[in-house]
Amino acid sequence: MKSTTPPETGPAPGVAAHGGGAAPKPRVRDRILDTARSMFYRYGLRAVGVDAIASEAGTNKMSFYRCFDSKDELIAEYLREQGQAYWAWWDAAIAPHAGDARRQLEALFDNYMSLTGKDGSRGCSFGNAVVELPEGDHPGRRVIEAHKAEMRSRLRRLSAEAGARDAEALGDTLMLLMEGGYLSRLSFQSQGPLTVAGKAVRTLLDAHIPALAADAAAPARRRRTAPAG
Repeated sequence: MKSTTPPETGPAPGVAAHGGGAAPKPRVRDRILDTARSMFYRYGLRAVGVDAIASEAGTNKMSFYRCFDSKDELIAEYLREQGQAYWAWWDAAIAPHAGDARRQLEALFDNYMSLTGKDGSRGCSFGNAVVELPEGDHPGRRVIEAHKAEMRSRLRRLSAEAGARDAEALGDTLMLLMEGGYLSRLSFQSQGPLTVAGKAVRTLLDAHIPALAADAAAPARRRRTAPAG
């Protein structure tokens, strides 16, 4: 299998060069994890075996099991790494609009649409993985459940900060929209229902946030977007 790193996974962790010399060769564990990240996202967790990962990483099964106790533990580590990259993306998307929760939600979904619509995207790595991990005691399943619970909490919190009448309902609705967008990307590619997610988010925000709260946030929003000079 020839593997490629999809946009959703973020850049592969590398080792910076020292001075003018060549960069040190990545550790075997890093090579295995980098390879698994790309192959799991592209082909699925069950379709990729230890032999294929070890071969693609330029190592062998003995070295694999010196680095990871099992394939299940590798899957969990892959998902933990995906989670770290995801929250870094999330924080960067909303950071320019600190203090304006509604604008943060809009920016979050605008960035989400751009990222998910890119060529090579296969939607949400967590959503794809949970379908393949029905066992509640699988270490990867526990990582997924914790990640999705955090996503739900963050969306509810932003909804409350934006002044929503029912922040829990709005946050959950936004999560359903985001999760559905990931899935539709797999069925319709980049030109499917995902293209209206931004409009849908703004409609939801208009419906859930009282005009008084929206008006209170507007001056700050205008100050941040006004042209200089």
